[in-house]
Amino acid sequence: MFNNRYLLNHFLYGLLAIFTVILTGGYAQASDQADHLQMQNARKILVVMTNHSTYPTRKDKTGLWFTELTHFYDVVHAAGYQMEFVSPEGGEIPLDERSMKSFYLDDSARAHLADPAFMARLKMTKSANAIDPTQYQAIYYTGGHGTMWDFPNNKSLQNISESIYRQGGIVAAVCHGVAGLLPLQDNNGKPLIAGKSVTGFSNTEETLSGIKSQVPFSLQDQLVSRDARYTKAFFPFTSYVVTDGRIITGQNPQSSGAVAEALVKLLKAQ
Repeated sequence: MFNNRYLLNHFLYGLLAIFTVILTGGYAQASDQADHLQMQNARKILVVMTNHSTYPTRKDKTGLWFTELTHFYDVVHAAGYQMEFVSPEGGEIPLDERSMKSFYLDDSARAHLADPAFMARLKMTKSANAIDPTQYQAIYYTGGHGTMWDFPNNKSLQNISESIYRQGGIVAAVCHGVAGLLPLQDNNGKPLIAGKSVTGFSNTEETLSGIKSQVPFSLQDQLVSRDARYTKAFFPFTSYVVTDGRIITGQNPQSSGAVAEALVKLLKAQ
């Protein structure tokens, strides 16, 4: 009788141990999956591109300045961060015709152009109104003259950037993409860039590029009008990046890779 009870107790104890392992293992696996998902979200960066392709009178088309995406993408991808592509209206991204000339393309840009998977992502970007800003640690505004028409007046983009910034994230932009920062406000309703050191495509560069008569406003002047401390490189069309807290801006297409490096550095420091 004693032996039977002894065996029964050990049998029941063994079953309890097995169920405990199964249950705790399941909880641990679920917890690990949740942690992994949270880490993935924390490492996601939203990359914004324009949908606008026309000038008032010029016959050539504007749009995304291609290397302002690819140079940024290469640095951030190498650092292990995921990127989601978004535009004000969603869908296909027009490419600035001048940016596609051989003079402006490097080997990396050509490789991306030849990559069907990468180019397919530019045909199916998410719409800004479909974005949940809590899923991103940073936002990056690419450039191209088209951004001056559809970045500043898009309320969804404004809400996304303000939310990311208020939750401790980073707002970055390059060249004409800095126009996306113009409508942003702080918690007191004041311009987010007021009192901040920033840069962006300069009046000098606009004149030299031959597009000054086409753009709806001067980016440099609009930044200054919002009490931002605007600075620029001594020589036009040379890389120049300014970081002020969690705001990173680059002056021109040549600054895209350096903006990405500044962003990765800041992300790692958080």
